[in-house]
Order: sequence, then C-alpha cells, then structure tokens
Amino acid sequence: MNQREHFATKIGFILAAAGSAIGLGAIWKFPYTAGQNGGGAFLLIFLLFTIILALPLLLGEFSIGRTAQQDAVRSFKKIAPNSGWYWIGILGMVTCFILLSFYSVIGGWIITYLVKVADGSLLHLGAAEYAEAFGKTISNPYISVGSQFVFLFITIIVVAKGIQKGIEKTSSIMMPALAILFIILIIRAVTLDNAIAGMKFLFVPDFSKITSKTILNAMGQSFFTLSLGVSVMITYSSYLPKNVNLPKSASSIVGMNILVVIFAGLAIFPAVFSFGMQPDAGPVLLFNVLPTIFSQLPFGMIFFAAFLLVFLFAALTSAFSMLEIIVAVISKGDSHKRRKWSWIIGMAIFIVGIPSALSYGVLADITIFGKSIFDLADFTVSNVLMPFGALLIALFVSWKMKKTALYEEIKQGSNMRKGVFHTWFFLIRYVAPILIVAVMLDVLGVWK
Repeated sequence: MNQREHFATKIGFILAAAGSAIGLGAIWKFPYTAGQNGGGAFLLIFLLFTIILALPLLLGEFSIGRTAQQDAVRSFKKIAPNSGWYWIGILGMVTCFILLSFYSVIGGWIITYLVKVADGSLLHLGAAEYAEAFGKTISNPYISVGSQFVFLFITIIVVAKGIQKGIEKTSSIMMPALAILFIILIIRAVTLDNAIAGMKFLFVPDFSKITSKTILNAMGQSFFTLSLGVSVMITYSSYLPKNVNLPKSASSIVGMNILVVIFAGLAIFPAVFSFGMQPDAGPVLLFNVLPTIFSQLPFGMIFFAAFLLVFLFAALTSAFSMLEIIVAVISKGDSHKRRKWSWIIGMAIFIVGIPSALSYGVLADITIFGKSIFDLADFTVSNVLMPFGALLIALFVSWKMKKTALYEEIKQGSNMRKGVFHTWFFLIRYVAPILIVAVMLDVLGVWK
C-alpha cells in the first residue's frame, strides 16, 4: 500500500497554502480594483469581509481535508458516504482545470515581459508605446502560446516532484523571496516625490466613495483573493497531521494574504501618484502603467523586473495548487503515478488553454455571449463556479458534518474555546452563505 504524502513542516504547509492564496487576485486584481473603488474605503471593507467571510470559509475547507485525509473528491465521500456531496470535489477539479487554462496565459505574459526587460526592448518607451507593445505581445500567437507552455512546464515539473520535494520546497523558497522583493519595491516607491498622496489614497478612507457596488466588489475581492471554493485548501489540508493548529494556520494564511495585498498597494500607488497617473487604469495597470513609471526612475527596469518576479512567484505558487488538486484525485495519492498524471493533465490544460492564449490575436473576432474566449473562461470561473463551490462547501461543513465531530477536529492541536467555535459556526452556517449569494447575484447582474 503506497503511503500518502504529508507536508514535512507546519511552516512548509503555511507557505504553500499562502502561496496558493496569494496569486493574481492579491497582486494584480486588488490594486486596480481598489483603484477603481476609492482606495482606502475599499481596503477597509475588504479587510472586514476577509475576516467575516474568507477566514471562516478557509477554516471550513481545512476541517474537511484534515478530517478525511483524502483528496478533494474522496474527502466528501468519506465524510458523507452514499451521497452526492462528492460532486463538490469534482466541481473544484473542473474549476481548477479551466482556471489554470487561462491563468497560465497571464503567467506567460509575465515571463515574456521578464525576457523583454532582460533584452532591453522595454527601455525608453513612451506611455502610448508601452500600451502598443503590450497589445503586440498578447496578439502574437507564437509568443502567447509559447510563453503559456513555459509557465505550465514549470508548474508540471514542480507538482510532479510531489508535496515535500516539489510544492513545499519550491514554495518555501519563492514565498520568502516574494516578501524580500516586495520590501525592496516598497522602500523605493515610498521614497518617490509625492508618494504620500498614494499612501493616503490607500490608507485614508474616503467614505463618500462607498456605494453598494463598492461593498459588493470588496466582498467579492475578499472571497476571490484566497481562491476559496475550488477545494484546493481541502487538498492541501489533507496532507496535514492531526497536531497542526488549524485556526492558527488559517489565521496565518489570511494574515499573510492581507499583508501582501497591502504590500501590492504600497508598491504601486505611491509610484502611480508620484508620476501623476490614474490609479483606476484597470487590468492593464501592471503591463502598461507600471513600465511607464519605472522607465522614468534610475535603474527603473531593475525594479520593474523585481515586481515581475514577485508577480511570477505568486502566479506559480497558485498554479501549483490548481494542478495538485486534479493530480491528487486522478493518481489516488499514489506517488508513483504522480509524475505521469502531472504531465498528462498539465498538457491537457495547455491544449484547452490555447484558445484563451489566442483570444487577443487570431481568435480575437470570436466571441461567446459577447465575451472573448479568455474573458468567458475568466467570468465562468470567477463569477459562477468559484462562488457556487464556496456556497456548497459552507453548506456541507455547517449542515452535513456533525457539529460535535467538527469541534473535536478543529480543537485538535488548537484547544479552541467553545465560544469561538460557536461564533465561527454561526458565520459559516448563516453569514457566509448569505454573503456568497449576494456576490453571485451581483456578478450575474441581478442588482442592476
């Protein structure tokens, strides 16, 4: 009988799980979403919902995974045998498959821009020229598909090596490196002229900017930033021994995620305001606005390369978890089959992701429901599958799992007090489902 793998250390698990959570949502999406929703007020509401929504859901996923000590599908089968709850795990697999198919496209863009920084092709361009360069990059089929392949190749290599030698070891290097690079970027950003304006934008709430849309956007951001609802955290926590403090681990991961979100804001907004640019540039903030800013600084391209490395490390550690959940189910925890299935599934994801990679080039004229192939995949995952999966997980934890057994599981290694447990249970049984449904109705346009 093949022995199932486990994380070697508690810190290794925390760094791997934090790496899964800290991805495009925290470093790419948060800055431009905050920029479009009033800065400080958005951050304040985001923090509130992270605590009352994301943290309870994260602990809920941890509870399922460590209770069952199985992959995302078999965890539900073990806890609720002879029922259809295991479809939550299958939904998570499908979601991660689609998510990684277009997520890898953005990862490829980052790799492409790192090459462009290295060969000097991004030096001394104007703002309009950076926008044009980005457009040419993502519309070139050879660059888009080739860089997507490189990103997935790296992801497959790491996951194929296993939990300890692959995911844990790599995350334990990338996450500290991410933090160090971020600190260097922040020091440079906050020492720019008029950097204080960017810091005020991020930290001083302007409550006049708060609208119902701002609240719903912050709620959605708190949820998506931690990649909840796709059973990734169920898979990761299934590799944990029983003596790990689950509430402390969940709090540490949420805390690290919040810290990285703030780091991203501190690295970007002071620079944006220092050069008189607008913080609401949208998704192109990283590839259009930031190169324009960094190109005007001494050694600016070095700092831009550092930011791209931060972005790449965050994207990769998230990609590891997306591939891992699928490999864990298909290989049935057999480490001897891991390598083969990592390559098979990874290559399948690459093939399925090719249309997304070509969405801004040769397939730009193809739209479905008014969206490009890339945008449709993004919308389906972010606005439908992820929140629906989180809703089902919240309902499973609070209504299907036995409350006493749940308390005993969480208490192991933590000595959680009953009062704290009952508060958490109330949040995941009543508050989280209501908030998730509100987000789903918003993104589907019901509130309009």
